[in-house]
Amino acid sequence: MANLREETPEGGVRGGVLRRLFAYARPHWKLGIFCLALVLLVTALELLRPILVGRAIDDYIEGYGRRYAYVDRAEAPIVYDGLYLSKDYDPARAETFALMLYDGTDYYLVRDLTGEQASVLEELSPDELAECAAPTPGGLRVPTGEGDYFAEALDRAALDSLRSTDRAGLGRIALMYALVLLLSFVANLLRQWFLEKIGQDVIFSIRQEVFEHLHSLSARFFDTNPVGRLVTRVTNDVESLHMMYTHVLIALFSNSVLILGYAAVMLSIDLRLALLCFAFLPLIFALTWWFRRLARRVYRVVRTKLSDLNSFLSENISGMKLIQVFAREPEKDREFRGRTEDLYRSQMRELYVMSIFRPGIFFVANLALALVVWRSGLSVLDAGLSLGTMYVFTNYIRSFFEPIQELAEQFSTLQNALASGEKIFSVLDEENPIREPRRPKRLRQIRGRIEFRHVWFAYDGEDYVLKDISFVIKPGQRVAFVGATGAGKSSILNLIGRYYEIQKGQILLDGVDIRELSTETLRRAVGQVQQDVFLFTGDIQSNIRLLDESITDEQVRAAAVAVNADRFIAHLPEGYREPVMERGSTLSAGQRQLLSFARTLAYDPPILVMDEATANIDTETEQLIQSALETLMRGRTTILVAHRLSTVQHADRIIVLHKGRIRESGTHQQLLERNGIYKKLYELQQ
Repeated sequence: MANLREETPEGGVRGGVLRRLFAYARPHWKLGIFCLALVLLVTALELLRPILVGRAIDDYIEGYGRRYAYVDRAEAPIVYDGLYLSKDYDPARAETFALMLYDGTDYYLVRDLTGEQASVLEELSPDELAECAAPTPGGLRVPTGEGDYFAEALDRAALDSLRSTDRAGLGRIALMYALVLLLSFVANLLRQWFLEKIGQDVIFSIRQEVFEHLHSLSARFFDTNPVGRLVTRVTNDVESLHMMYTHVLIALFSNSVLILGYAAVMLSIDLRLALLCFAFLPLIFALTWWFRRLARRVYRVVRTKLSDLNSFLSENISGMKLIQVFAREPEKDREFRGRTEDLYRSQMRELYVMSIFRPGIFFVANLALALVVWRSGLSVLDAGLSLGTMYVFTNYIRSFFEPIQELAEQFSTLQNALASGEKIFSVLDEENPIREPRRPKRLRQIRGRIEFRHVWFAYDGEDYVLKDISFVIKPGQRVAFVGATGAGKSSILNLIGRYYEIQKGQILLDGVDIRELSTETLRRAVGQVQQDVFLFTGDIQSNIRLLDESITDEQVRAAAVAVNADRFIAHLPEGYREPVMERGSTLSAGQRQLLSFARTLAYDPPILVMDEATANIDTETEQLIQSALETLMRGRTTILVAHRLSTVQHADRIIVLHKGRIRESGTHQQLLERNGIYKKLYELQQ
């Protein structure tokens, strides 16, 4: 089984990865559609806000230049000096008008105008009015090619009366603007909340699936893949997907809609100004293409360096005691510094890319804005464009380039997330060579008869560790395997629990091939006590029970008493509730081993496997264990592996392995009389 690849292929991300990622979000499709609707609403509100401000400028702030029509009293919102006026009128019925003029300092009113006369006066800018008008008592005389007009000066009270509808209009616009802001806030709040919920639900499902799948993989997978790299898969890579689900996909949609909306509105306002703005798009696309291409490479290197650093940390923190024993702290510190410096340089390259791209887009956007302000300003001076329209257009210009910039960054984030998805799926696609039977056989009662029939086994290829191994262990029998290091003893124990798959032969339990049994049934029948005891963070009781609630507190205590573990547990401050730190670091090796015996006894397996179970135990603790072994092994098929032959002398049968083959078999006394490999091993230890 090959180890997981760290690098993402240069050819890009497979489309199948995106489809598989979408499959996790499929159960939330209704909520996703609701979020998309909220995005459309927010986008529409974003487009509406500048329009409201532009309308406020044109219709009300600069609205003094809009003509007043003479209307009936009942229809008049404005009453001034005996005149009934309205700015909102039916053009077909309006015949006489009044017009307000502004010379840059004061306001004036011209009465009793026809539509043609009002049109002539409307063309006068404040500067032109100041140049041509002549002061008269109470106002100005305004000469035009159509004749002279008298414009009466307006005081503060008159101005307030005539512009009362403008003030009311500004109030309505302000209220509408506040309402738009409120709706945007509520829609964004709901969108963000539901997106986060979808993202968290999806990430929870993926993380749970990855962790459960890791539990289902064979021991060989963990032999060839560093723990730190697998931790990166479950944490960092899954978190990268969180950004994609909660931000990137919706942001891609909303920014695309915003760009199209801004473009459509700009084209509808002024075609020439819009085309002037769009002329900068090729430069934007070139910058974006450069950024995506370079950022993809940089992100890939950063992910690889981060994964390597996690693997290094996992390995060295686990082996901290060994580092301290050999005083290798300075060397490890230099190695860690080298790795962090590599990661730092990679992240700085990422920063350089971002520091060029963002200001580059900002510069192009402001260059476009400057040209548009110049061109639209000339149009305002030429009376070809209103001030409010200029505001709307320049506001859209400023906003038009922001989603383009975000799109480029989101594509890179999406690329990053999809690359993480590839790595996650490389774990999920990892197949366990140990296949579960479709219809597993059931054993009513496991007696514990174990048989190996011509078993051949290799970890890699055809480099066989076990060669044509055959033996039978009867129910309740105690059998020991001995031999030099690498002879294949531990491999036999791993094969009994089917942690690895054999290449040839058969392994039978009570006459049934173990490949026809479910792994759960098989492994619950085999209790293992290993040399290196692993304890989980928790307490004493949970480490004996291993979260199996079917094992009662009384059974936990009975198991601990039976293996003499209760002697040290009773002296702990909190007894069975005493906290256990990671790997049981606060307990001695002997105490940890006693807990492993209690754990095995609590599960009451019919088969007991002991792999160097007393190798690291002091003499006093070993005496305690030996006194409990008889209780532990009584009525169980027991298989022992030990280098110290003194611990296996009383076995019913001893099998001697040498270079993957069975060389001798018999009792302790029989093997000594043969004067073979066993006797040499015994004499060396004596």
